[in-house]
Amino acid sequence: MNKNILPVLFIGTVLFSQQVNSQKLDSNKKKPNIIVVFADDISARELPIYNSSTWSVAPQGGDTSDPKFRAVTPVMDRLATEGLYIKTAWGATICSPSRASMMTGRYAHLHKWWHLKDRGKFKNEEGKNITYPLYESSPYTIGIVAKAGGYATYWAGKTQIDGVEKFGFDEGCFTPGVNDKGNPYSDFKIVSQKINGKPVLINEDTGGQVDYYAQGGWYWKPNVELMNYPNSKKKFEYWPNTPESKASYGLNTYGPDVELNFILDFMERKKKEEKPFFIYHTSHLGHDGWDFLNSDINPETRQKWPGTPIVEWKNGKYVRTNPNVTGDKGNYDTHGTVTEGGIHNHVKYLDYQLWQYVQKLKELGIEDNTILIFCADNGTSGYGKGSTVSQRGPHIPMLIYAPCLKMTKKGAQDALADVTDILPTIAEITGVKLPDNYELNGESLIPFLTTSKPEHRKWIYTFHNEKQLIRSKDVLIDGQGTIYDVAKYPADLISFPKIKEVSETSKTYQTEYKELKDILPRFDMYKTEHDAPVNGIGKVDPLKVKK
Repeated sequence: MNKNILPVLFIGTVLFSQQVNSQKLDSNKKKPNIIVVFADDISARELPIYNSSTWSVAPQGGDTSDPKFRAVTPVMDRLATEGLYIKTAWGATICSPSRASMMTGRYAHLHKWWHLKDRGKFKNEEGKNITYPLYESSPYTIGIVAKAGGYATYWAGKTQIDGVEKFGFDEGCFTPGVNDKGNPYSDFKIVSQKINGKPVLINEDTGGQVDYYAQGGWYWKPNVELMNYPNSKKKFEYWPNTPESKASYGLNTYGPDVELNFILDFMERKKKEEKPFFIYHTSHLGHDGWDFLNSDINPETRQKWPGTPIVEWKNGKYVRTNPNVTGDKGNYDTHGTVTEGGIHNHVKYLDYQLWQYVQKLKELGIEDNTILIFCADNGTSGYGKGSTVSQRGPHIPMLIYAPCLKMTKKGAQDALADVTDILPTIAEITGVKLPDNYELNGESLIPFLTTSKPEHRKWIYTFHNEKQLIRSKDVLIDGQGTIYDVAKYPADLISFPKIKEVSETSKTYQTEYKELKDILPRFDMYKTEHDAPVNGIGKVDPLKVKK
């Protein structure tokens, strides 16, 4: 037994043993801080480091090779060179299931979030059938694990998960909020109303009817809710919540800036307290949304991805133009201070935010003791999101920058990884050992990052309702059952040759194909075990777990 094992920790009804593996981390430093930036609906092809010949075009999406729609990412480029990026990383094919897998380190056969609205049912203590909560299916979520490792924890951005206060996060900033219906500060909302007995969607800003989906705005003039704001007596409260923030809040308030400002403040406070921190930043950037600043645009030509504040890379740093938006009720003038729509501008703004992270880490003197992971939940809307064809849906970027790790690899890595790997990676970094009888589907990236291990894992998997996708180094079986030769990436990262007859391929391909087919039944529970088991899968009795 590792002599660094510390006493067993109890978090609620969850039991952990904690251990520190100093061989893989710099033993002369304190526990490393961890930042996970989880972007929204961004395919790997949108980042220049992936060298795709095509990317998404504005304003409505689709394929292009026009350089004007190519994201500019000097910071990601540098972090990927000084750190590394995984050439083949997967999420799920669509957001909620991918976020469930990120939070739990598990696939849908356990957490039961098969699709956006197709989630397993669970009978709660009142006997009511509800969506199977992740904290019931999987008690060891990333916030809980980091908390057990002695970390201060912060969650900012998109939620899509009920019961956010039950996931081990000390504080949070959510855009839009989790209790957003009564938010008095923003009318940038699409809400459902009944007119003549029929449900319709109304833009609260203009009062006009729209053909879209209900949402609280998360970009301009965002709907924001804070959790456990310091010195507040409330668990949740709307922001702005101080005289200063109320005075400055308005059309020029940009949701991604609000999130990051609260994150950076949290980092600064924890540095003063000499406490390691874990940041879970689930940015909306990359996701399309109603463009409240251009509400009168024809739906057929509207900007799928609303514009961002203008940022430019000059002399080795980013310069941001302060927005100057004026107007009301759908009639707005940005005075040239907001970009045109397009996912390329969203990716560029994420690059700007990564630069802000690095600058703050340098300012606090902790850059060399922080691990930064950037990835996304699924493919780009209009290209990969929701697709089970080839790997359009799940192929995401994954970038790791970790000066505190004794990394043996840098730059492009021809390896396989998926979002379930993040939780076991965090567990190893924080020194938390989960019970041996608790199933995780992810694998810690630490051995791959810090040793001569040539590959991270032999296969990756994802799901889409009853459909399954799986791939190895050379073989991909998509959700249609089509088989592809994926030994080499084509220029567009997607046009892999199809395998018509496996029996006519090499022994290597045949072996890999058989291994993949043998794995699939383990997770194929959509029709047989769609809902939560009667006693709950994730329930762990601390008294029965081996220490």
